[in-house]
Amino acid sequence: MMYLKKPDWAWQAEGEAFYVHQWVKQEGQADVVLFGAPQSRTSISASAASDYPEAFRKTWKRFTTYNLDERVDLRSISVRDAGDIAMHTTDIAESNRRIEETVKELAHEFTCMIGGDHSTTACAVRGVKAAFPDETIGILQLDTHLDVRNPAELGPANGTPIRQLIDGQTVKGENVVNIGLHGYFNAKPLIDYADAHGIRMVTMREARRNGMTETIRQAAETLKGVDRIYATIDLDVLDIAVAPGIPASTPGGMKAEELFEALLEIGKMPQVKHIDFVELDPAKDNQEAATVKTGVYAWLQFMTGVALRQK
Repeated sequence: MMYLKKPDWAWQAEGEAFYVHQWVKQEGQADVVLFGAPQSRTSISASAASDYPEAFRKTWKRFTTYNLDERVDLRSISVRDAGDIAMHTTDIAESNRRIEETVKELAHEFTCMIGGDHSTTACAVRGVKAAFPDETIGILQLDTHLDVRNPAELGPANGTPIRQLIDGQTVKGENVVNIGLHGYFNAKPLIDYADAHGIRMVTMREARRNGMTETIRQAAETLKGVDRIYATIDLDVLDIAVAPGIPASTPGGMKAEELFEALLEIGKMPQVKHIDFVELDPAKDNQEAATVKTGVYAWLQFMTGVALRQK
């Protein structure tokens, strides 16, 4: 990849790969290819989410590859870290083009993008569409926000990715399911846009009533007609009490355990072939890096679900 830079692997230890930083490899074929998109200049709120890919890698050394709850060893599957996409210093449009072009090249593999703010999702999905122009793409979104604000007013900001994709005819609104919406964080005109375009909105109250596993299974049923699903995990879906390192955190969001349950089920879905984790700012986190650790745990839950596909 012409825009990918290799990560700093100085913390990779020798010996048998019982820990995540030993398990993830740098070269060769793999079941999943991971890469970073360290872009946050497009954030509406002040954000250093561009630092998350580095913090994510540094923190995963605290986790083993074995999931005790599911009795699954992630070493049954393989992950290749392709590095981070080199962002242009000043040109946002160029950075976005690089994300799109890189994802277009990677999209024939199972991709996992670590953002960056949520604007990166629009670029990545356009890259997937460019690689598979004849396929229908569904979006499974975990988010407190609809992200359908008007790019004509805000530019390609992190509040606009879903609208960018719908208005650009990359995806249809009826093929978007957003889980985690709640409270007072989406203005009425944004709800009206979502209704008009057929976006399936699942509130936190509805998801809790049905249970997270059943909620994800219902989302899979809603999206059963698409060719592939792109899952986008905006970590601001988490409640502010458990996620201090989120620029747009809110009360009333998901508990960490609810997110972990949802991601385990998303990982099992065979139509999910791409995923991203976005909107985590390590600079806002507490001294224990609680939010970054939660983000790594969330990714490992998804990877456990992927491993369970093979059983």
